[in-house]
Amino acid sequence: MTETLRLHASAVAVDGRGVLIRGASGSGKSSLALQLIGLGATLIADDQTELNLGASGILLSAPATIRGQIEARGVGILRAETVTAPLHLVVDLDVVETKRLPELHQTLILGQSCPCIHKVDTPAWPFAVLQYVKGGRSDQD
Repeated sequence: MTETLRLHASAVAVDGRGVLIRGASGSGKSSLALQLIGLGATLIADDQTELNLGASGILLSAPATIRGQIEARGVGILRAETVTAPLHLVVDLDVVETKRLPELHQTLILGQSCPCIHKVDTPAWPFAVLQYVKGGRSDQD
């Protein structure tokens, strides 16, 4: 049995691993997605992301009506290559991380526990998100 959920979120894939970027309207979801795409990620979805829970976990995809499109504020709606990917990491833009070395955070989506990181206000943050997906944290199993 497959369970489906549509979230107000953007998503990209890094080396086949899905990154779900969630946050309130105007929080920077599309901006972070564009930054990660600029660093080599591939678009999954912008603004609306479909999550499908199956036997192998949660798969991220774009609704057909917006597939292959991403909003660049002040530029317009841009076309982009798009893929689907299993959920690997959640980025929560509504929570600001204040600790220099934070504990590991988890979030529950469709009954599945997933690693979650919070927003950090530094120019290096998109690079850190990318490296987290590629290599994980040294204290993470």
